[in-house]
Amino acid sequence: MNRLLPVLWLALVGFFIGMPAFSQTPSVLLMDGNHLAKVKGSAKKDKLLSTQLEALVKEADALLEMKPVSVMEKAFTPVSGNKHDYMSQAPYFWYDSSKPNGRPYMRRDGVRNPEIYKITDRSHLGKLDQATHTLALAWYLTGEEKYAAKAAALLRVWFLEETTKMNPHLNYAQAIPGINDGRGIGIIETVALTGIADAAILLSSSGSWKATDQQGLKQWYNAYLDWMLSSKNGQEEYAAKNNHGTWFYVQAVDFALFCGKTEQARALAEESKVRLDSQLTAEGSQPLELERTTALGYSTYNLQAWFMLATLAKRVNVNLWDHTTSKGAGLRKALDWLTPYAFGEKAWPYQQINPYNKNDMFLLMARAAGAWAAPVYSSRAKALADKIKDPAEVLVYSR
Repeated sequence: MNRLLPVLWLALVGFFIGMPAFSQTPSVLLMDGNHLAKVKGSAKKDKLLSTQLEALVKEADALLEMKPVSVMEKAFTPVSGNKHDYMSQAPYFWYDSSKPNGRPYMRRDGVRNPEIYKITDRSHLGKLDQATHTLALAWYLTGEEKYAAKAAALLRVWFLEETTKMNPHLNYAQAIPGINDGRGIGIIETVALTGIADAAILLSSSGSWKATDQQGLKQWYNAYLDWMLSSKNGQEEYAAKNNHGTWFYVQAVDFALFCGKTEQARALAEESKVRLDSQLTAEGSQPLELERTTALGYSTYNLQAWFMLATLAKRVNVNLWDHTTSKGAGLRKALDWLTPYAFGEKAWPYQQINPYNKNDMFLLMARAAGAWAAPVYSSRAKALADKIKDPAEVLVYSR
């Protein structure tokens, strides 16, 4: 036997072990790992991608100065007396001048009460999602450890450090003054956690986000998922028939996959077919979203949830992309019904009291292009790409 073979083998093993982990295809959940790997390899050669990468790096550099956010920063304390508990106020409920002290608040669908921004938990969670997503992607695409280090620091403050971490429940989300201290509807606010999970997966190969960090984060997500599936608020949102129920499934499947609970994720994804059947008409419209005062926006929003859910379901061999309901509809028919209205090619016959941004269709078109390989979707996505302000969104989804 050639004595050089063992030496060469050890050298090759050492080489591959020593290779930067970010060169591997990431096992992300909502993003496409294979596509990310291709972007990483071609970003400097492709004009659009190189421009977006430059913009992403600029944003990531600015985020290096970001002060960590946490639930402890809010000026209010939940009725539990514990600031570690997340809290927020219902956005569409307003002071009622006809009532003593203005309570109970009255509902004005589609009109946001600026009072909600006084409680910072929701906005801070959104900032954390955006920042960690940008930083993790910048780290993956450039290999610059400073971006991973910053993202890791932000995640530890919100989820892991004893003095600042959020408790894994939403008992006090979207409270209505004078009526309740929190509602199941509030669970929609943690959709941001799906993006954070993907960011953590990207970071798991960096030197700054340790295995113990990832384990701690998964334990937090597991506790939150258990709360979602067992609590009163969780059961209320789980039973919601409209977009709230869809977003519940998105989160539950995503968190189960992140925690390694494959069978639970598969069961939830399979079960969601019943929800899709109840939401779509034969022509592909969404009656429960059409009831809203911002019906075009909510129809888009609910379909975004379904496309995310279909992406996750595919990872456990459940095909929602091509599933047909009892009425003969499906996600593609729903998209094709919505598209001409969203792009202004047909007059919208329902309410839309707030301005509608057709750029919200970008993710739908980009995901549709990947799911069905139809030029009509990719061409629409390309037409919108130049108008998207978030470089991370273009890098991740442009094809």
